[in-house]
Amino acid sequence: MQGLPPFATTAIGSFPHQACASLCERLAELDVPAWPQLTRRSFRENMYVQYSAPLPALVIDDAAEKIYFNTQDDLAISLTPFYESYLAEDMEAFALPQENAQGFYAMLDVLKNTTGEWVKGQVTGPISFGLTVTDQDLRASLYNELLADAIVKNSAMNARWQIRRLKEVRPNIIIFVDEPYMASFGSAFISLSREAVVQMLDEVFDAIHAEGALAGVHCCANTDWSVLLKTQVDILNLDAYGYLDNLALYPQELTDFLARGGRIAWGSIPNQEDIWSATPAEMAERLRTGIKSLTTRASAKGFVISEALLSDGLLTPSCGLGSTDEDLAERVIEILKETANEMR
Repeated sequence: MQGLPPFATTAIGSFPHQACASLCERLAELDVPAWPQLTRRSFRENMYVQYSAPLPALVIDDAAEKIYFNTQDDLAISLTPFYESYLAEDMEAFALPQENAQGFYAMLDVLKNTTGEWVKGQVTGPISFGLTVTDQDLRASLYNELLADAIVKNSAMNARWQIRRLKEVRPNIIIFVDEPYMASFGSAFISLSREAVVQMLDEVFDAIHAEGALAGVHCCANTDWSVLLKTQVDILNLDAYGYLDNLALYPQELTDFLARGGRIAWGSIPNQEDIWSATPAEMAERLRTGIKSLTTRASAKGFVISEALLSDGLLTPSCGLGSTDEDLAERVIEILKETANEMR
């Protein structure tokens, strides 16, 4: 990530704010500004609705705040225009509607008037989307073969569209694929193989790479990190405030990931009430201790992991801030910036 300092700051995506102009100006102060998802402004900015407009057979009930697929009709018919747009590489067919993503367009305007080299976007990952959004019979859409392929390709194409728009204001782009549902991977709630997860995610990551951008993946709780580390992702973002120690269970996969140029985005700044008593010095010391423990435990198993490589990444909040209030979110951003300075 050429040109970025160690522990470069960025945000996850969701914020509790109703208006985005001043928020975008605050986020533009980060090393890698991220456009905000205003989840409380409108149901249309919910992470499962926000990117869904191009998908076939989708029903969005704004009044009930419900989204689902209607698979009672012939899916092949409704899929035809979707695949026509996909095969024609019609990027505008996969654009974010203005009413679904005010923060995206506001951030474009702000960054036109600022200096900098980097910017971050995000898209809901196909695993989380397909396991959360069901059909009319409450069956996860990811288990419908026709819908699953469309869901993956929709995430990939929206990522490509974002990159092209973001390159209008900054030359270097990072797109995070948000996969909160990966926290349930391996449980009885998910009937999905490791190979299927890797294949689906790699299709999205490959699309991001095809546009000359870096691909990140965000999971806001613990998961089987070996699965995500086996993909073609460039940046692994984890809740390091709560789950850093769990990464030490995968020294081989982590070593291989770092060796091929992968980097960690440390979600070390809590997005909860703990932030009010946190100090930048304490947050920095907690992260330093965690990184040291990680390298020590890897060494005990015969793997040498460079602390320098673990520092050459990003620093983020532990998760999105959409469920908090504006005061707490502002505090998180401030502590984030100050902690990065402490780490450097």
